[in-house]
Amino acid sequence: MRRSLSLARGALSARPSTRARLAAAALLAISASLLAPEALAAQLDITTASIAELQAAMKAGLSSEALVNAYLARIKAYEDAGPKLNAIILLNAEALKQAKALDQERKSGKLRGPLHGVPIVLKDNFDTFDMPTTAGSMALKGSIPPNDAFVVKKLREAGAIILAKTNLSEFASTANGPDGFSSLGGQTLNPHDLTKGPRGSSGGSGAGIAAGYAQFGLGTDTGGSVRYPCSANGIAGLKPTRGLMSRDGIVPLALSYDTGGPMARSVADVAMALGVMTGVDPADAATAPSAGQFKTDYTQYLVKGSLKGARIGVARDFMGQDAEVDKIMDASYAKLKALGATVVEVKLPEMLTKARADLLKPISGREFKAQIGVYLQTLKPDYPKSLAEMIAKLDAMGTAYTNPWRLANMKEAEATTGGLEDPIYKVAKNEGLALVTATTKAVFQQQQLDALVYPTMPMPATPFAAPPPDAPRPQMYANLANQTGFPDLIVPAGMTSAGLPVTLSFLGLAWSEPKLFGYGYDFEQATQARVLPRHTPALKTDVITY
Repeated sequence: MRRSLSLARGALSARPSTRARLAAAALLAISASLLAPEALAAQLDITTASIAELQAAMKAGLSSEALVNAYLARIKAYEDAGPKLNAIILLNAEALKQAKALDQERKSGKLRGPLHGVPIVLKDNFDTFDMPTTAGSMALKGSIPPNDAFVVKKLREAGAIILAKTNLSEFASTANGPDGFSSLGGQTLNPHDLTKGPRGSSGGSGAGIAAGYAQFGLGTDTGGSVRYPCSANGIAGLKPTRGLMSRDGIVPLALSYDTGGPMARSVADVAMALGVMTGVDPADAATAPSAGQFKTDYTQYLVKGSLKGARIGVARDFMGQDAEVDKIMDASYAKLKALGATVVEVKLPEMLTKARADLLKPISGREFKAQIGVYLQTLKPDYPKSLAEMIAKLDAMGTAYTNPWRLANMKEAEATTGGLEDPIYKVAKNEGLALVTATTKAVFQQQQLDALVYPTMPMPATPFAAPPPDAPRPQMYANLANQTGFPDLIVPAGMTSAGLPVTLSFLGLAWSEPKLFGYGYDFEQATQARVLPRHTPALKTDVITY
């Protein structure tokens, strides 16, 4: 009996410690559940998040207002202070108000589209009915156009918020002046190296997206002005097939070459942005052939493994100007092989690598003279109505006008004789461009290529200061895509030892964007080469808790 009483007393004496252990275990379980990801407040980093991730976060409770504030914090930190990149020419004073309105729409069950509440930036040659569109020129300071550009209207309808207009090379032309400079916006700097240029003319969009000022941006491309800024600043982008995006409402430079194009941190965001902007526009006849070709959702082509079985041509004619760029390209070509592509060496006919100046000059000067006049006619009465009037206005400013390089270039265009009826112009446009296009198609057909790859820029970003007039200019080859009208997708490929980005271009035949997105996405996911620029590092405000 004593034994059983003794055991009972022992059991009773053990009970408090057992209860304590059970209580402690329960507390630990509760703590663990509280620390579990699903119980924590969710977070989103604006410097790495994709559009799809933004939409998922906003569906779960993130507000567009918070998103806009986070991007504005980066702009304030790196435009108003810090490196002062000068990538922004004008902030949208209504951005927060618009974000709040879109948040209310979302709460009420109205969702405009895949860009609902997403902050973007526009190169300041895209017309906006509520903000000035200046092309970076003092001649157009304060000019508010009558309506939005076709693609801008589509972006707004899809729910995008125009956070700012970005600086550019004035009238989208480098004109032998400083890289990324305009008389109204000043000099834009490269966030990877403040002594280097952002590579005009869409340098403000390139530097701004690399620095994390918005989710994506728009640039324009006449001779490489979407692709070169993407390369110099280390981001993704697309010069689309001519006619896939309307040019209506974009200040023209030379419509035989001009197109808009999306610029973003990732191939996925470029694809998402493009699908919102496509469509036939009666105001731009070049879009008519896109009927039956354009897609409204290019994200469906973002598939890992897309390179497997693809036949990719390597254009070494576009290399040989910088040893580090060539080394990164060779590693990129090896990666394409590792991902299952058949990589073949392609020697391009000399006329494709030498035809740039022979065709660009007789076309671009004459077209700018005529086409800028048509655009100026749409503006309010107190602005110039022709190139001659604009030159006179700028001449009258004397030294107050700070872009003598662009003025000299405009005077050269004004002095061009013959206009669009000149036989030299007609031969270059109708026969020269057709010959380049046919020859490029023949290369693709003979080699059975799905795409042609090469360094977007054969050298890293260069100093922004205007080179001496007699300085040799590097050989650039982006004009092949402009002369043919073919698409060119840009994907980050690596960094030089000096911390400058290098990108890989995927050139395809007309309307081949779906294939290019697949190839570019596959390469991007395997390499993950994009980096946040060292002069615009992460901020605490980049991470939003919701």
